[in-house]
Amino acid sequence: MANRVYNVLFLCNANSARSIMGEAILNRLGAGHFKAYSAGSHPKGTVNPDALQLLKSLNYDTSFARSKSWDEFSGPDVPEMDFVFTLCDSTANESCPVWPGHPMTALWAVPDPGKADGTDAERHFAFADAYRMLNNRIALFTNLPVDSLDQLALQQRLEEIGRDRSQPN
Repeated sequence: MANRVYNVLFLCNANSARSIMGEAILNRLGAGHFKAYSAGSHPKGTVNPDALQLLKSLNYDTSFARSKSWDEFSGPDVPEMDFVFTLCDSTANESCPVWPGHPMTALWAVPDPGKADGTDAERHFAFADAYRMLNNRIALFTNLPVDSLDQLALQQRLEEIGRDRSQPN
């Protein structure tokens, strides 16, 4: 089982910033062990240009990035998800599709940088801060001994990661 690649879906409302960043980060940090995807409950249809700019500045290939519905991952002939992480509180309260395979889920709420007001510098800081939170959580996740933890212990660790104390309350 050590060669298994785990599928992970990052969910948000618009699938335009946080979930896109989560997908990019995990595909880099978890390459060969995890395959990340992203989707939204109400996709915006476009990826936030500030999110793309940040990822490009950090040498991420952003050709994968598109805003899409979570419906793309709930029907037949879709990759079976092992983990689904919800990145915003409002999506966590929505009625989610039934995911094939019944993946483990956790809320990893991150403030929406797309809602940041202010100067260009303040908006860029909001995106950098969201990236930092996601990168920290995903780094913790990729270092979990997923293959050796029992379901309950793994679920507890996923929830602990979502309560990361490095984020503001």
